Amino acid sequence: MRKTIKLFFCLVLLFNKSGVGQTFEVIKIAVDSTEFKIGEQINFHIQIKTDSLYQLQFSEQPNFAPFEVLEDFPLDTLRSQSHYLFNKKYSLIQFDSGNYWIPKQKININGIPKITDSILIRINTVLVDTLKQPLFDIKPLVPQKRGYKKLIRQISLTVFVVALLITLGLVFFKVRKKLEERRRELPPFDRALLELKALEEVRPRLQEEYKDYYSKLTEVVRRYLEEEANVTALESTSRELLKKLELLKDSGKLDLDNETLRSLKRVLEHADLVKFALSAPEFEVATGDRNIVEDVVIKTQEALPEPTQEEIEASEAYQKFLNKKKRQQRLMIAGLGILGSAIFGIIMAIFTYGYENVKDTVFQYPTKLMMNGKWIQSQYGTPPLLISTPDVLVRNGESPKGVTIFKSGDPLKSFFVQLIFVELPPSESKEEKTEEETKEKAQFLINGIIESLEKDGATNMLINTDPFEMKDGSNVIKLSGTLDLLNPTTEKHTRCRLISIILPFKQVQIELRMLYPKEDRYGDQIEARIIKSLEVLKEL
Repeated sequence: MRKTIKLFFCLVLLFNKSGVGQTFEVIKIAVDSTEFKIGEQINFHIQIKTDSLYQLQFSEQPNFAPFEVLEDFPLDTLRSQSHYLFNKKYSLIQFDSGNYWIPKQKININGIPKITDSILIRINTVLVDTLKQPLFDIKPLVPQKRGYKKLIRQISLTVFVVALLITLGLVFFKVRKKLEERRRELPPFDRALLELKALEEVRPRLQEEYKDYYSKLTEVVRRYLEEEANVTALESTSRELLKKLELLKDSGKLDLDNETLRSLKRVLEHADLVKFALSAPEFEVATGDRNIVEDVVIKTQEALPEPTQEEIEASEAYQKFLNKKKRQQRLMIAGLGILGSAIFGIIMAIFTYGYENVKDTVFQYPTKLMMNGKWIQSQYGTPPLLISTPDVLVRNGESPKGVTIFKSGDPLKSFFVQLIFVELPPSESKEEKTEEETKEKAQFLINGIIESLEKDGATNMLINTDPFEMKDGSNVIKLSGTLDLLNPTTEKHTRCRLISIILPFKQVQIELRMLYPKEDRYGDQIEARIIKSLEVLKEL
């Protein structure tokens, strides 16, 4: 009996090890349908059924090529009494027609990779019935007012700041240059004394300050001697300068005493020691050297001979040349200022009114001039038709009998307006029309207008019929669309917009026809303004 019980437990353990106690998983994939339209959303589901809570891992960047992933939804988990249900959803899309496979997806379940099946999807094109559905011309681009407002504001602010900095810099350098010119305009003697006077206020203490002090001191006397005594003093060493002064003294061109030359020699030696030997003399010595240089300048001025008449005339001619050069510089600065102001004004105008408006105003865009010009309100034909137009409508003298035409403008260049008055036969004007006959009559009128456009050379016409309500509340026929007109000069076609309003009265038929280039930026505004002004004063 005991052996039987032991054998039973062994069989149970062996049975459990053989797999009866193992968990299971079931992977299913599904889509809403196997056929979709181009651009339609495809919902792809992965469903995993297990008997315990598994650890699932999906790819962070799943590969659904050639489909695009619209959205990756989070994992949804449901629990029942006997199992767990995991649901993963993806939204896909495809914009090309054809047959495509949703590729296999890899899923890690408790670290073990599993592969799903693939699904064949059919993407169908969207069928358009052109016979039941009317065709319309491509809508024109809608201009956005001040579309570059932010960009223009940034550019304007940048240009303004740069212009302000440039102006301040020019003013600074101009003032500095004027001060320098005024200083240079002084006679060499007065300028030398003025610069020596400025050195009186300097109180050097360090060696570098003494070096700068003596450099300015010797530069004053050297420049003065070069300008007044015609000595190349600025490029000469101290010994060479003294030698040149002695030669001038010996030749009688500069009557300086020996004591003055010795004093100048002593100052130049002190300056060389400070500049090259890095010595630092006492402040009293530096002050004394400044007084010596001032005395040398004064005595040199007294020792110079009187200028000749030729030298005086040469000096006057040079002054005239300098004055002329200054006037030219002032004119150049004024011109640059005017140019800068004009550029700044244009930028501000673009910021305020927009680039297109400014450009069209500057370059005299034809329909822009029409729109902003003085319009003419007048009456035409019988019954009197009151209308406002940019120009007077001129009567055509070569019209057929019973037809009166008023027109102005050129559709290939700007804006064309035409009024056509056609007298109806008495029999036709007195007969009462049924509703069906009225529709046929309207279609007959429309066909007649299209034929007249074809005679005028119009091709590739796309025209629609729309109801239109007059100011008095009456409904009339309105044609609108586009067509091509041949330019006889360039032999090229221009795409034009057509607006035709037909007013069928009892004794007369009136047509208001407007044509203008389709790309014209102001044509629609002129069109709306003319239509708004249209009014029949009296009906026969």
